[in-house]
Amino acid sequence: MSVKQNKWWQSAVLYQIYPRSFQDTTGNGVGDLRGIINRLDYLEKLGITGIWLSPVYKSPNDDNGYDISDYEDIMEEFGTMDDMDELLEEAKKRDIRIIMDLVVNHTSDEHAWFIEAKKGKDNPYRDFYVWRDPVEGDVPNKLQSTFSGSAWEFDEASGQYYLHLFSKKQPDLNWENPTVRQKVNDMMNFWLDKGVGGFRMDVIDLIGKLPDEEITGNGPKLHEYLKEMNQATFGNYDVMTVGETWGATPEIAKLYSNPDRDELSMVFQFEHIGLDEQAGKQKWDLKPLEMKELKTVLSKWQTSLGDEGWNSLFWNNHDLPRVVSRWGNDKEYRVESAKAFAILLHLMKGTPYIYQGEEIGMTNYPVASIEEVEDIESVNMYHERIANGYSKEEIIKSINTKGRDNARTPMQWDTTENAGFTTGTPWLHVNPNYQNINVEAALQDQQSIFYTYQTLIRLRKENPLVVWGEYELLETTDYVFSYIRSFEKEQWLVVVNLSDEAQPFTSDKTIKEIMIENMETPKDIKQITLNPWQAFVAKI
Repeated sequence: MSVKQNKWWQSAVLYQIYPRSFQDTTGNGVGDLRGIINRLDYLEKLGITGIWLSPVYKSPNDDNGYDISDYEDIMEEFGTMDDMDELLEEAKKRDIRIIMDLVVNHTSDEHAWFIEAKKGKDNPYRDFYVWRDPVEGDVPNKLQSTFSGSAWEFDEASGQYYLHLFSKKQPDLNWENPTVRQKVNDMMNFWLDKGVGGFRMDVIDLIGKLPDEEITGNGPKLHEYLKEMNQATFGNYDVMTVGETWGATPEIAKLYSNPDRDELSMVFQFEHIGLDEQAGKQKWDLKPLEMKELKTVLSKWQTSLGDEGWNSLFWNNHDLPRVVSRWGNDKEYRVESAKAFAILLHLMKGTPYIYQGEEIGMTNYPVASIEEVEDIESVNMYHERIANGYSKEEIIKSINTKGRDNARTPMQWDTTENAGFTTGTPWLHVNPNYQNINVEAALQDQQSIFYTYQTLIRLRKENPLVVWGEYELLETTDYVFSYIRSFEKEQWLVVVNLSDEAQPFTSDKTIKEIMIENMETPKDIKQITLNPWQAFVAKI
């Protein structure tokens, strides 16, 4: 069976909302569901098909909602279940689907299941989590938490350790327990019955973990669990599912997303995201991006899935710095480079994801000291590295380049105080450049980044070539990324200069029509010089 199933999500464009930072309506400095409802007309104008909503479930907020204490209730800061129902209803009126963030590798330590599990070894909920005896008076093994330190936390009362691959307030669920899987399925069906459009599955590649063997990602039973979940839940609905899979290769991605396997619609792979990190080190150990490598990796994912899998396309999310600051030029060429990255990505095969603020070219916000940092991952790393003799300057540089707060600064709506995000004190600093970079200004300027995104979304909806076309990378200089998409008898040429310098480009093609550009394109492209960050798409 071909992957060409004509599912709605294959021609969709998704928009990720980080609710804390999107729009506050109560003046408490935290975004809320009512704020999202109030901004749906803006998203409808942009043209998106669906919203991936970062977690809004009840949570003590140790890791900004990725530590859930009740999957069937809403965090009080965000509103009520009535607000959630209204969001689903109002989005549906605008043909926008709501994709929930599913966090089932772990719960909060304040979840009722874990509270019960801690009561003793004979508690019926004990086996919902992963407990081990000490080994020679110490941790069971060398497993490390993503947020620094051991992944094992000692429980005084029972004399055992529990596993947490993230914060110690995020105990890992024991997926080998069939009752855990049943409870997760029931919860997913609760949301599917409400009419959600699907799930983005947080660190889903970890649910097959074998802690005793120190295997975390891609455990041997992972795909068995996903097939079972598919049959019991979303496989019975017309929804999309996307798995967050940090370690995926194209071969692994096919296991998740080949339609014949009845698992997920697609995965997020992160191979391109690691290209500015030193091999074998942490994400904080930086190296310059080689554009040649970026071309190789993105092209590999364009061609190697074939009809056996589906791709997701993204530059940004709530965990990543903003691409215009990271690999673009957020100073002299902010508008041009933001458009260039958008054009490059949205003409590829797969489902594109836009992260809030990306469509107006929001940038990273550098900090001067650790006191300004909110993100738990960055804070833990800072203290760990200080203890290991790194300099403060060096660590702050890493945080400014890669820290998760970069993406989480409040959405910039207008020039009023706090960028129109809140009338109160925002939970995280607003980027001071909101006076120039904001939605109101973008909507008034026909040449703004917003309208480039709006056009890209329309091109995908109106042209089967963008969704289904074959992909061929062209030979160019290192900084020019050029490819051809072909479908039936049509061919489109995509040309993007990913640098601050003029670059040569030659082609034997003749332009029939320009589909989109970020500056004027010469009519004859036999031999041209591309301006810095110039990008165009031409029917040839």
